[in-house]
Amino acid sequence: MGLTARSTGIGAVDTGLVIQKTAPDDYIVALAGNPNVGKSTVFNELTGMNQHTGNWPGKTVTNAQGRCEYQENGYILVDLPGTYSLMAHSAEEEVARDFLCVGDPDAAVVVCDATCLERNLNLVLQTIEITPNVVVCVNLMDEAKKKKIRVDCQKLSENLGVPVVPSSARSGKGLRELMDTLQSVCSGKITCAPVLPRYLKAVEEAVASVEQALKDVPLKRLNSRFVALKLLEQDTALLDTLGYYLGCTLSAVPDVAGTVRNALEKLEEQGIGREKLTDILVSCLVLHAEEVCADAVFFEKCDYASRDRKIDRILTGKWTAFPVMLLLLAAIFWLTISGANYPSQLLSQGLFWIEDRLTDFCHYIGTPDWLHGALVLGVYRVLAWVVSVMLPPMAIFFPLFTLLEDLGYLPRVAFNLDKYFKKAGSCGKQALTLCMGFGCNAAGVVGCRIIDSPRERLIAAITNSFVPCNGRFPTLIAIITMFFVMGNTAGSGLVSSVLSTLLLTGVIVFGILMTFWTSRLLSKTVLKGLPSSFTLELPPYRRPQIGKVIVRSVFDRTLFVLGRAVMVAAPAGLLIWLMANITVGDMTLLAHCTNFLDPLGRLLGMDGVILMAFILGFPANEIVIPIMMMAYMANGSLTDYTSLAQLKDLLVDNGWTWVTALCTMLFSLMHWPCSTTCMTIKKETQSLKWTALSVALPTVIGMLLCFAVASIAKLSGLA
Repeated sequence: MGLTARSTGIGAVDTGLVIQKTAPDDYIVALAGNPNVGKSTVFNELTGMNQHTGNWPGKTVTNAQGRCEYQENGYILVDLPGTYSLMAHSAEEEVARDFLCVGDPDAAVVVCDATCLERNLNLVLQTIEITPNVVVCVNLMDEAKKKKIRVDCQKLSENLGVPVVPSSARSGKGLRELMDTLQSVCSGKITCAPVLPRYLKAVEEAVASVEQALKDVPLKRLNSRFVALKLLEQDTALLDTLGYYLGCTLSAVPDVAGTVRNALEKLEEQGIGREKLTDILVSCLVLHAEEVCADAVFFEKCDYASRDRKIDRILTGKWTAFPVMLLLLAAIFWLTISGANYPSQLLSQGLFWIEDRLTDFCHYIGTPDWLHGALVLGVYRVLAWVVSVMLPPMAIFFPLFTLLEDLGYLPRVAFNLDKYFKKAGSCGKQALTLCMGFGCNAAGVVGCRIIDSPRERLIAAITNSFVPCNGRFPTLIAIITMFFVMGNTAGSGLVSSVLSTLLLTGVIVFGILMTFWTSRLLSKTVLKGLPSSFTLELPPYRRPQIGKVIVRSVFDRTLFVLGRAVMVAAPAGLLIWLMANITVGDMTLLAHCTNFLDPLGRLLGMDGVILMAFILGFPANEIVIPIMMMAYMANGSLTDYTSLAQLKDLLVDNGWTWVTALCTMLFSLMHWPCSTTCMTIKKETQSLKWTALSVALPTVIGMLLCFAVASIAKLSGLA
């Protein structure tokens, strides 16, 4: 079965979301809800591993579908984007509203937060205006109990006219009752009779006249009252979608068009223009939600949110927010750096032991030296480097990042940075995508989908590479340790690791500042526009589910990013080996390239070997230092090193100074994104122009900064 819906947004297409039924009689259920109400938890608990994701037609908003079976009936659950309303102020709201209108779902489940039910009912009331077959799932009842909030679900059901089911999805409570109720609604055993919101007398009269004009128009499953409201609101985007769905343009039907025009004129005579009409509709929904909750929700403890407010005074306070953010950032990096060293070493030893066995096998079967070199010393060795360097820190960083997400801290980060991103002409949600970029810039670019404005989404995607991803950490950490910590500290390794962490945090803060600056530059030049406003809810602090955090971070993030890196690192390994082993004249291709780049490298405070290492490291930033070593040692394959002290001696012998180290760090922080990120930018923006800008902008800025540092050092005699 397919949903065909026209959307007027940017990049919209006239093709539909394909609902993947296993059996013809499967019920289609829309799963809606505000952000942070546990909607995804309900979806995951019900569907398990029977899920698949994609993009909504013409949108960069992710959709998820899942199937579950209950009492011999099949249900296709469509997880709608988390929204606060269906007024279509964002791509997410438009997608959710359009699916409820023209996706022909057999029922809709609206998940609500029991701790702030009145606010959540705004979405419920708008949903029951579209379809009567609604089941309200009041989730997080366990949290409500802790906060001494009592919800009378039976009374709530009477007030709404639709079934209401309490649940605590994280522990699985109430989900069986939810499926029982859903089955009864889908099969017709329960007939819903929703109590619809009532508006001002003048508005109700206008709605009634338009609804009367629509009586001869075949509206399929659409509610005539809802269609009348949208005709009066002149919601052209939705009306286009409805017209495509119904096969006729509603505003072109003579009786309907004339009635709408007369109704709007009467409203104008009473001082109700288009904007005021919208305000009236919204205020009436709010008042109706208050009435519904008045005798159904009881607060035994008025200061139930006092603990969260006390914590927020620290985490979002004027003087404490940023010190706490920096402290948490430094702590995560310290744990990542310290915790990854030993596993990385063990993994490296294991993978290179396998390389030795592969070499033995190649010799045993008489493999030609060139084939052994290309496959084992080229492809396999690069893959071994990437896996041993990337996997341990990602396996630590991503769970820590997901833990902060599960605790509810990341929205506070966006709240703290919103003012500064707005000053830069961007959006506070960019803070969330920036955080994701620390693990992987490609993941950060995909995360830009949460930003509603296409202009601000582009700014966030283009500037995401200004924060170092997991692949650049090894280069930054090694250079910091060798040239700015070793020899300058005495004592235990703890002192060295803490100092390295503080310096790394400083480098990253500089990258964040550059993100602000470049965002402002883009918003004042090629992506001009005013920053948009957005609704950001600070969710309650919750105890994280450690098991699910680990599973989600390892499978959804760590292995996904590692798989992408491996795919591009394998052909890179072959190319590097060929360049290091094919001789033209008396030098290898690699040596020719490094000599050609050397004048530019010297101008930027580096050398040709360093620039060539960054170019060849385009598929995976982790292999930059090994390529440098290979070129300096004139070796035909990537080389391992046993200690940073030996590596420092090698670099110093080849002319490295503290200026070289500083410029290399700056260029590592600001140069073109890796190939995986570039492909992701191309896929998300559907534009070679924006992808090229994403490559050129950080590279040009990085080169200018390196040139400035090198020039100042030479002129001042410090170099």
